[in-house]
Amino acid sequence: MALLPLLLTAASAPPPTVEVNVTGLRNTKGQLLVCLTTNPKAFPDCSKDKASVRMAVKAADAGDFSIHAPATGTYAIAVVHDENSNNKMDLALFLPKEGFGFSRNPTITVGAPSFKSASFAVASDMRQSIRMKYML
Repeated sequence: MALLPLLLTAASAPPPTVEVNVTGLRNTKGQLLVCLTTNPKAFPDCSKDKASVRMAVKAADAGDFSIHAPATGTYAIAVVHDENSNNKMDLALFLPKEGFGFSRNPTITVGAPSFKSASFAVASDMRQSIRMKYML
């Protein structure tokens, strides 16, 4: 009986993987800054969420990549095309100079979309397609 907890732990499924496909990059300069979060208050700026998954992907390799979700749950993804590789989104008069995109491709009017409009359930491995947008 003492081995039962160990066997159950070893048999549990690995955390789910989200395969991400990014389309609409205007060039292959720089990198994509990617954020996966379950925290609505930290979306789309994952710096406010210590439990978020953050990564950088070379823009030249950004057609398809994987994000390993920590567990099942409701997540949202934000992507910034950091063309000059300075690890932030550059602005011009409060408008993004660099591209951005979100899971579920919500309509963008003024400001970032809500967590709810970009969120999706992750119960097992899945795929999200993100279309990049450029304001300038």
